[in-house]
Amino acid sequence: MARATARHILVSSEDRANELEAEVEAGGDFAEAAKANSTCPSGRQGGDLGSFGPGQMVKQFDQVVFSAPVGTVQGPVKTQFGYHLIEVTSRQD
Repeated sequence: MARATARHILVSSEDRANELEAEVEAGGDFAEAAKANSTCPSGRQGGDLGSFGPGQMVKQFDQVVFSAPVGTVQGPVKTQFGYHLIEVTSRQD
């Protein structure tokens, strides 16, 4: 069964997600951005969501995590929770 590990930053607006993506792409630290900005409790751990399989996250999140290149920031991805920046940290198919 496929497994992945990922971290994310959850914010309420697409504009804020785009700002944070630009900061990270310019060399900012993803974990620090998550700690300072994410509205998800995982923000306290730098956005780390641990290991999970397909179907354990909402559909839009799953689609990115199980198809995006490992180590690149994806997003903003809109779900019912808000806007996510997602970084897949590992994946086993």
